[in-house]
Order: sequence, then C-alpha cells, then structure tokens
Amino acid sequence: MSTEKMPVDRMRLDKWLWAARFFKTRSLATQAIEHGRVKLNGDRIKPAREVKPGDRLDVHVGDADWTLTVRALSMQRGPAPVAQALYEEDPVSHARRQQQMSERKLASSPAEAIKGRPTKRDRRQIHRFTGE
Repeated sequence: MSTEKMPVDRMRLDKWLWAARFFKTRSLATQAIEHGRVKLNGDRIKPAREVKPGDRLDVHVGDADWTLTVRALSMQRGPAPVAQALYEEDPVSHARRQQQMSERKLASSPAEAIKGRPTKRDRRQIHRFTGE
C-alpha cells in the first residue's frame, strides 16, 4: 500500500470551510451550515455534502457575506495565503464587503461616550429619573 496522498476531487463542505479559514473549527462550520448560513449553488445543504472545484458558495460569517467559487481542495488547514488560494471571491461580493467595512469604520460606537462607572452625580440623576 502506498503512503502517498491521493489527490482529492471532492471533500466534505464543513472540512473545506475549515481548511479555507472561514471558521476556526469544523464544528463551527457544521453549525453555520445547519443554520443555513452557507449555501451551495443557492441551495441549503447538509455539512457532509461534498464540494468540488467550480462549486459556488454563499457564506455568511458575522457581518460579512461572501460569494465564492471553489478553486481547489485541501485536506489540511494551512496559512492564510494558502487558504485564500482555495477560492475566488466574486467581484461584486468583494466590493460589498469593502463598502460594509468602510461604513463600520466611519460609524461611531454607541458605547464610546461611556467611560467607566457612573459618578455620584450620574447616579443621583438616574435615581431621580427612575423614581427610586
């Protein structure tokens, strides 16, 4: 029996998402697939569904929506540059993500004005307002 690794032409979707660094663990990838945050060729699928080069994926991670085409498969998780070579992002999807990131940077954080615990004066005003 040969110890060489056979090139793969298909692999589980949850394993591919993990190898492509969209999720830190396979179980997180599995949960995302089960909750409908990952679609293969526009359809909801199961984590064990096989993915192959040329498949189209819609992935929702946090606030970001990715539309990608699978370019390659990898049985192991590698560094980010290697992982980015596994897929090709749709130009419209890339532009949309960049727009969302720039809007997020410009928006002020609602908690930015709050600095630590309320002062004695703030506490008195809170008590007057709430009627305590």
